[in-house]
Amino acid sequence: MKKEKKQTNRLNKELIDKLVQKKEVPNADLYFQKIRDGNRIYLSKAITLIESNNPEYYKIGQQILKKCLPFSGNSIRIGITGVPGVGKSTFIEALGKEYIKTGHKVAVLAIDPSSSLSKGSILGDKTRMEQLSKNKNAFIRPTASGNQLGGVAQKTRETIILCEAAGFNKILIETVGVGQSETMVASMTDFFLLLKLAGAGDELQGIKRGIIEMADLIVINKAEGDNLTAAKIAKKTFETALHYYPPKNNNWQPKVVLSSALYHKGIDEIVQIINNYETFVKNNHTFEKKRKQQDLQWFEENIKQKVMEYFYKKPFVVKNIEKIKNLITSKKISVYEGVEKLIQNTLK
Repeated sequence: MKKEKKQTNRLNKELIDKLVQKKEVPNADLYFQKIRDGNRIYLSKAITLIESNNPEYYKIGQQILKKCLPFSGNSIRIGITGVPGVGKSTFIEALGKEYIKTGHKVAVLAIDPSSSLSKGSILGDKTRMEQLSKNKNAFIRPTASGNQLGGVAQKTRETIILCEAAGFNKILIETVGVGQSETMVASMTDFFLLLKLAGAGDELQGIKRGIIEMADLIVINKAEGDNLTAAKIAKKTFETALHYYPPKNNNWQPKVVLSSALYHKGIDEIVQIINNYETFVKNNHTFEKKRKQQDLQWFEENIKQKVMEYFYKKPFVVKNIEKIKNLITSKKISVYEGVEKLIQNTLK
């Protein structure tokens, strides 16, 4: 198990290192054709290219992405979140297997916590979704969150496009369940599913947080055995709480259901609710409107990121930023003065 996790963590680095050592330049046309043919190996390699910090490989990754763009968008993108221990991996595997059973192709994009030392993924999703990962109609890709959720958002959005071009029509995006990541994932998905656990003090905490306002479906997981009664009480609690939230822009009324992913109970009902949601928002024309808003948000986020990268590479900033930081921490200038000094000299 530990060996498999380490192999998962090293995947991106090893692929890039091999390319560098062999001095191979990936062929964008070949990669695109292989992706369209549903080749999971080339799909994985293409994702590695768009995640690369090597400018040459990143550029080729963007060329592949551009070719794939016209063939994307034909999926339902489902964000899934919940606190650690709620059973996300078991639930996602059960949901993925249910979709595959009915003829769909499933891609799972898991945004993992990162090691503070290596910055690599530490959970090893393929080891936690063993049956699903072996299915030819499934694709599982962990992305280490590192310290930059914004960067993960960009890579995940681009990965979605590649997966859709490869024919995956159910995209499941798992978050770490730590607050900011949920907001980020909600901004790139069509349907947002919140997993909750009854009997662990989780009910009230969930009501306090704004995350319920984003949820299209709340699933009380592990509704089994001795926990079934507590799960039923939690279901009523959340149903009551939802009535105090303002209506969604698309007029969808969020639902609350019970589930036991371990025993595959309630999964078919959840699939039906998601199908009903997709039909509902497409009929009232809010589905495509939301997608367009997300694309424009992605555009604006990319501008901010590129401006930041440009700013920090400017000679004056490179040469003086540490000096200005020291002036701020020694209280010789204010933060405002430090920022103004950098910006004014950069603009010159």
